[in-house]
Amino acid sequence: MNISFDRIPVTLDELKALPEASLKEPEYGAALFVAAMMNYKADPATAVSMLEFLKGPAGVSEYEKQFIRDRLSDGKEYVVRSYLAGTSPENNYTPSVPYVVSPEKDAASEDNGRIRVFMRSSGADSPRMIRMRLKASTGEWFIEEEMILSDIRIPKAMDPWA
Repeated sequence: MNISFDRIPVTLDELKALPEASLKEPEYGAALFVAAMMNYKADPATAVSMLEFLKGPAGVSEYEKQFIRDRLSDGKEYVVRSYLAGTSPENNYTPSVPYVVSPEKDAASEDNGRIRVFMRSSGADSPRMIRMRLKASTGEWFIEEEMILSDIRIPKAMDPWA
């Protein structure tokens, strides 16, 4: 599924105003995670507030906040951009506009209100996973676990061997 954004939301209200904020499909929350984390460098608190919304009743733990801080520090915000169409290590993970994210649910993994959604990073050899959990009473899919902030190939501009 391709999900497009004309611009990245920069406030929680802007994120909530997007059609995908209905969270009626598991791919919606996965795509919005990328949009939320695009804000991390400029405004970590806003990015975390967006993540709070996407995590639903579970909320964001201190461990998760520290994990995100560790993964996106030292100029590594390119990891998030790598999930957007048009990026590559060669173009320093510069996305095309509109911003397009392509999450794919693994229907075979659906079990007990949970499903895996895979995302392709242009800097990794294999897709990365976000596990979504259904809140049955509302029909919304919330992020239960994300594994997409792992290291990838560095941008050409940061590669001393390029």
